[in-house]
Parts: sequence; structure tokens; C-alpha cells
Amino acid sequence: MATKHEHSWPRTIAHADMDAFYAAVEQLDDPSLRGKPILVGPRSHRGVVLTASYEARPYRVGSAMPMAKARRLCPDAVIVPPRFDRYQDVSRTVMSVFATFSPDVEALSLDEAFLDMTGAEQLFGDPEAMGRRLKDAVCDATGGLTVSVGLSSTKYVAKVASSYLKPDGLTIVPPEQAKAWLAPLPVSRLWGAGPKTQERLHDLGLQTIADVADADPKFLLKKLGKPGLLFHSLAHAKDPRAVTGHRGGKSIGSEHTLDTDISDVEEIKRHLRRSAENIGRRLRRKGTQAFGVSVKLKTADFQLLSRQRRLNEATDVTETIYSVGVELLKAFDPRGPFRLIGMAAYDLVSTEDKTQLDLFGGSARQRQLDAAIDDLSERYGANIVHRGNDLTTPSLARLAATLDFLDDDPDD
Repeated sequence: MATKHEHSWPRTIAHADMDAFYAAVEQLDDPSLRGKPILVGPRSHRGVVLTASYEARPYRVGSAMPMAKARRLCPDAVIVPPRFDRYQDVSRTVMSVFATFSPDVEALSLDEAFLDMTGAEQLFGDPEAMGRRLKDAVCDATGGLTVSVGLSSTKYVAKVASSYLKPDGLTIVPPEQAKAWLAPLPVSRLWGAGPKTQERLHDLGLQTIADVADADPKFLLKKLGKPGLLFHSLAHAKDPRAVTGHRGGKSIGSEHTLDTDISDVEEIKRHLRRSAENIGRRLRRKGTQAFGVSVKLKTADFQLLSRQRRLNEATDVTETIYSVGVELLKAFDPRGPFRLIGMAAYDLVSTEDKTQLDLFGGSARQRQLDAAIDDLSERYGANIVHRGNDLTTPSLARLAATLDFLDDDPDD
């Protein structure tokens, strides 16, 4: 793929994705882990792998895999419990670096983002130079972490390109070559094509992105609905979506996999309380509020259940988030037992964008209390303050893993 460009692109979009982020941070902080296969996640067999280092991946282990299976596949792996506060600190450093390259940075998660670099050639050079300077800046700011970068004229192609040469990759796809570059890639690389959709595409005889590009759009619409037309456009390297600067994920969530299944409603509520506190603190830290709250439960037989509610007014108040979660809990049937409990806040807006805040009454007092707790947590750690009901709750110590996430889809 050519890396020198004499002509300017209509848009220059970069997608930057940190390499095995959680695992890389652990190896950065603990040199004894470098070069070893590590799995970030709970030591309990009930949890899931959050990230596997590249040394572990030849054993066919990866994120979201049950920890018990990962340990069977890679028995020599070192299990490292996650440290989300540390990952968030490093993420803020990385995002600050991105902000020095573009005012329009769209964070997709703690470890990846789009940057609109259109018109930045005079500052940073051609797309290859942009990518190399971005990679070097992240490495310098973090003390050695690597990031893979893809650049093209659309978000979709840039995202595919960033994963093309992982880890520590840099792939430049000029717009005039984008369709041909995508053509031989499997349909799994189509944005939004999950495992079930991939099976449907295969059943239709569509194995590569070229196959989708050559298919009749009417046929795709009939067989796949509107997603079929989206896949056809993407296969032709068409993606008009702009980078939305200063955007957080559409949802912020926190979920817990338990060592022991539980059915007791009061125990479930206490885990919802913990999730609400994590979510509220992160909303306030990011200067965002949520118009929606969802609750997710996973049964002992791995059935995933979810309920959600949209609010009349956006909120970042912990007590409000928790109260909605408790109300949603009443809508679940069956009642358990459950192995995972989680919440998410979705449909986020910037606090600055709100036209009216509740400046009086309970919300204001709750917000002041939350702010005081946030300040203590920032200074002394997240566990420095506990609510009275939690002090006698042994169940909160029986967590296999905590996953705080920033996601595009509150139902994913």
C-alpha cells in the first residue's frame, strides 16, 4: 500500500487503537510480566478474560472468553486482576495526546478513538508522517505503550486499517485505493456484522467484502434488510459519517461477575448500588449526564436479560441512577439465580449542553453529596467511602470481576 501522497484527500481520518491495552499497562507497570503470556481478569473460573497479552494469543485465547477455558488453553498464563482506575488514568493521558493532534477526537472506548486530521498536513506532514508522529507521541507520553493507527478518508476504512498490522501497526489506505484494498478481506471485517450476520452472509454465498460489493443492493435489502444496504456502501468504501469531537460513548456501564450465584433481591440491589456509584462517578468526571438507565442480569445458565428506561431529564446523580435500576429490577422474570449483575447509563449528553439543571431540592443536595464522595475517592481511592448498608454486606467481597465500560451500544 502506497504511503506517499502528492494529492490531498477529501478527508483525513485516523483511527488509533491501543495494543492489548489492559495487558500492556500491566506489563508496563510490572517489568517481570514482560514477554510472558498474561490474562487480565479474575482468578476465579467464573469470570471472563478482559484482555490477553499478545504472548497469550497464539494459544487462541482472547477477550470475553471464559477464564476457565482460557486457562486450559494457556496453562502457563499469568492471571492479573484488573485495575480500572489505573487504566482510566492511562486512557486520559492517551486521549490528551490525541487532542494535541486534532480538536475533533471521538473516543470509542478507553483505548481507541477517531481523529479528524483533515487539513493538518501542513502541521504534521502527509498521512504516513501523521501516523508515525501520533504513534511516537503516545509511546513517549505513556512510557512505552504502543498504538496501532489506520488512516484513510472514511471512518470505516480507517478502523479496519488500524487492525490490519496489529500490534504497533501503521496502515495508510488512500481513498482511490480503498475499495480494492477492502475487497479480499472477509465479511467479518464489515462494521456491524456480528457472528450471526456473518453466518447469514456466508449462507448467501458472500465470503469476502468484494462479494458484498458486487451483490445487487436489492438482493441485499431483501435478504438482510437495511443493514444489507449499509454493508453494500461500506464494501464500496463509502462512509459519510463525520468524526464527532468531544464525544463520549453512548453508554457508560459497570457490571460484576459473581463467584457465587445469587437470587436474594437485597443482595442484587447492593450490587446495583455499587454499579450506580461507579457509573455516577464516571459521568460526573466526564462532564456528562444520561437520559437512560439499563439493568443487565445473566442467569446461572448464561441467559442474558436486560431492561431499560428513558428518563424525562438527564442525570448524573448516583441516587437517581440507582433508584431507576431498582425499579427496573421488578420487571425481571425469572428471578434468578444470577451470575452477573450490571447497569449502564446511555443516551449521554454534555452537562454544558443541558438547557436547565435542577438547582433546587433533592437533586442539588444529592449532587453536592456525590461531589464530596467523588473528591474523597479521587484523593484516597474508590473504596474509602462506604454506605452504611454495605458495611455488613459480605456479598460485595464475592466478586469474580468488575467491568466498567464505555460502549457505543447499551444493549451490547
